[in-house]
Amino acid sequence: MTTNLTNERCRNGRIVVVDENMARIYRPNADPVGKRLKFGGADNNNPWMTVVGVVGNVKQYALDADSRVALYLPHLQRVVGSLSIAARTTNDPVSVAAAITREARTLDPNIALYDVKTMEQWLSESLARRRFAMLMLGLFALVAMLLAGVGIYGVMSYTVAQRTREIGIRVALGAQTRDVLRLIVRQGMSLAGIGVGLGLVAAIAATRLMVSLLFGVRATDPITFAAIALLLAGVTLLACWIPARRATKVDPMVALRCE
Repeated sequence: MTTNLTNERCRNGRIVVVDENMARIYRPNADPVGKRLKFGGADNNNPWMTVVGVVGNVKQYALDADSRVALYLPHLQRVVGSLSIAARTTNDPVSVAAAITREARTLDPNIALYDVKTMEQWLSESLARRRFAMLMLGLFALVAMLLAGVGIYGVMSYTVAQRTREIGIRVALGAQTRDVLRLIVRQGMSLAGIGVGLGLVAAIAATRLMVSLLFGVRATDPITFAAIALLLAGVTLLACWIPARRATKVDPMVALRCE
């Protein structure tokens, strides 16, 4: 925070603190401290106010919205019907809030105090709707992944059953367990690789629809895409490995008698 109490403050007694957005827009190439501004333009009767400080930007309305220009006035200079007080503490914020409430009641027993919450509670409530939407999407994605895993397992089990005679012949001719595992898993993973590739392309194409639901992460976050691709590959590997492991236990004599 930059402050500078100048002679202008003594001249008209009205001061104002602006945020970085306002300073950048209205005074892009100059230090705004010491400059004057007023509401409604220069040709009205509103008093001039001297800028005595510049503070950082805040997100007043939504975390995903751009910070608006803001200015701050002393309460005695511009009395309003209600006030919001933010207190920073190193102690338990709940106990501090209770102490502030007691002091306010001591000053004025009739004062109306409401929405006394910690900053974590305010943030949690502001993200509740988006968190619920993402939770539902996550549940649907989990169900879809489970269904995909079950489908892959069913397809691979059916494929192994259809190739029982072939597997028996391979084992009778000297194929090792790892050879049978490699054969079946490679077939399943090659199909899964094609599916994951097509899915990534479709996901990237759908990122524009997801931007409004995300906060703190890009819609095309490479870590997220890589993690999901690896997770799907792991599910596919497990779904292929189980029937492949079962195929290695086929008795060659029984397999050769199968029609």
